[in-house]
Amino acid sequence: MRFQDKVAVITAMASGIGRATADIMAAEGAIVVGVDNNAERLEAAVSELRLAGGRAHGRVCDALDAAQVDATVASIAQELGAIDILVNAVGGSTIISKSGAPVDELSFTDWKRLIDFNLDGTFLFTHAVVPVMKRQRRGKIVNLSSIAGRGLSVSSSSAYAAAKGGIIAFTRKLAFELGAYGINSARRSAVSPRRRTRPR
Repeated sequence: MRFQDKVAVITAMASGIGRATADIMAAEGAIVVGVDNNAERLEAAVSELRLAGGRAHGRVCDALDAAQVDATVASIAQELGAIDILVNAVGGSTIISKSGAPVDELSFTDWKRLIDFNLDGTFLFTHAVVPVMKRQRRGKIVNLSSIAGRGLSVSSSSAYAAAKGGIIAFTRKLAFELGAYGINSARRSAVSPRRRTRPR
């Protein structure tokens, strides 16, 4: 199997793209560690993965809280002995009421919320996981982007486009920084919950 015995940490795993990714990776042999801030949904997702024959663990964590992220990653590395894959699935545009607002109707508060929600969690989990992967001299980091990050989405706000553009640039920079340690970074514009597109 493609991910046999690989420890895969997936953020925002309780629903959406994170859940779809967990389904795929568990079915292909990964040991999935799902991270989410919704304990009830996370427990249900982990139970369903196990019932389907997968190996799954759950960690309740606010991906935007640095102390929680550091503690969560440290506990995973200690308990399971490695972190082979990190999938940063935290993000989205629906945390504000007008997700497609034009720039002149977008408040600074909503701008900040979208930037923080889409970039901070990706940075914090990457920041915590990279030292583990450097010690291992291996690892893969997958960050979720969007066509909005290239300014190509009519329905997305400028804040969301800026955030996802930041993900693209961040991922490219990681490739330069981490390649010498055997760590690969990649971005994906979409991992569809319906089509079950496999992360590469």
